[in-house]
Amino acid sequence: MAKTLTVELVTPEKSALTQTADFVALPAFEGEMGVLPGHEAFLVQLGAGEVRVRRGAETSSFAVSGGFAEILHDKVSVFAETAEMASEIDAERARQDLERAKAESRTPGLDPLTLAQAEAQMRQAQARVRVAQLRGRRPVKPAPQDTHGL
Repeated sequence: MAKTLTVELVTPEKSALTQTADFVALPAFEGEMGVLPGHEAFLVQLGAGEVRVRRGAETSSFAVSGGFAEILHDKVSVFAETAEMASEIDAERARQDLERAKAESRTPGLDPLTLAQAEAQMRQAQARVRVAQLRGRRPVKPAPQDTHGL
């Protein structure tokens, strides 16, 4: 059994992270899911939330807005719609985005598609606010990136 995981976090715009880790927490659609080395192969839908990657004493946190993750042979591949490292999130701007999304979702007479988009924006903003707040409660150091030719 491997003692570490290889973690890749990819968005349509960039490769946000490639590194080894001891543990990964994923915001699975049905609730948080933890992944340790030796985990069975698994494919999981992600909701908006926090991806935490622990390597030794260091934890890196990312706010993601959905996507999916594949766990296969001690490799965790996260394919997210968006991903922001906790240290890159402007907490005040995230709170403003959340208030704007809440206000839009309460607009009377919204068609179902517009309402669904407003609710998705609200979930994304909530995840960003939560990750930014957690950053202030625990030391989060960006882990060095192992690019492996990416």
